[in-house]
Amino acid sequence: MQAVKKISRRLAVLLAAGLVAFAIPAAAQEEAAAAPGVSAASAILIKADTGDILMEKNAYARMPMASTTKIMTALLVAERGNLEDTLVTTREMVTVEGSSMGLQAGDTVSYHDLLYGMLLASGNDAANTAAIAIGGSLTGFADLMNQKAAELGLTSTHFVTPSGLDDPDHYTTAYDLARLAAYAMENPDFAAAASSKTATLCYGNPPYKRTLSNHNKLLNRYEGCLGVKTGFTKKSGRCLVSCAERDGARLIAVTLSAPDDWNDHTALLDYGFSLLETVDLDISLPEDSLPVAGGDADRVRLQVLPQQLSLFNGESERLERKIYLPGFLYSPVEAGQVVGRIEYLLDGQTVAAADILAAGQVSPQPADPAAQQEEVLYWLRRLIGLTVW
Repeated sequence: MQAVKKISRRLAVLLAAGLVAFAIPAAAQEEAAAAPGVSAASAILIKADTGDILMEKNAYARMPMASTTKIMTALLVAERGNLEDTLVTTREMVTVEGSSMGLQAGDTVSYHDLLYGMLLASGNDAANTAAIAIGGSLTGFADLMNQKAAELGLTSTHFVTPSGLDDPDHYTTAYDLARLAAYAMENPDFAAAASSKTATLCYGNPPYKRTLSNHNKLLNRYEGCLGVKTGFTKKSGRCLVSCAERDGARLIAVTLSAPDDWNDHTALLDYGFSLLETVDLDISLPEDSLPVAGGDADRVRLQVLPQQLSLFNGESERLERKIYLPGFLYSPVEAGQVVGRIEYLLDGQTVAAADILAAGQVSPQPADPAAQQEEVLYWLRRLIGLTVW
């Protein structure tokens, strides 16, 4: 804080046309409870926004992923855009074993409904249809999946099928899958589908309405759950990726080969949220007022309303803030007017913000040409650094 106060008034003047940033570290937090045990052969819990690992068990082992594969397939559908576009299915598209959204050859279906058919009913037919429509073939779509994995830095992941049916070369890790889910949940179309408990869709030949239910029981069982995807084959065992959010903090949990996956995720997410602590953010300012040009007062006082933020263990030590304020204001200034901003950053990423407000009103001075000319010259001299505060 002292470093901020030592910033010269001249620097503030020289930067008056822009905004000045000050970085200030925050205080530390206490440790929380120990991580829980889980039934999964492989598991991980991360913070969605930073990727920080809160708990992991064998999280870097390459393992089959079953229908959690559809996170990538659905993401590519969502990123395609134009979800209301429709296509007519072929026998090749819908001839696939396993779970289904009920497509038949000759059906008209939209990409929107394929997205929901994958993420709610875990339809292998939906995944195959989207893959062939977008990639030209299952192999062509697998190439797109692997290209996206490479872009995201998922170095221990390789896709062969769009649905997650077993293949020796189809694998991922809990760590990679968590990172993929965190990225996918930033896509609003993906997130809307993943968080839907039910959806009424319209497809068929001719199309007719039908309702699908989400296989992810955590949407009903766990407070704040936002998705993401279930999966199961005999080879992979039970696989589950979940996302939950409380007090503005979002977690991603992954379990692979987990006999007790619902309880595993409840324990993991409960543990993660137990690490949260609500802290009062520093709202102090380097100056309690700003100069005002052309007003009936020379300065106006500043205020910031109290701010709180939920942070995980150890994050407050990495929290910084930046204060953005002009060197001066022009009248008129209204009480409550936003004149600046404080941003709170964690590892360089903005996680909270607060407006800096004018605490009073400054009205324009009565017209006086000579006084106005002198006022203009005064502020011009300050802007070019001829006057030092």
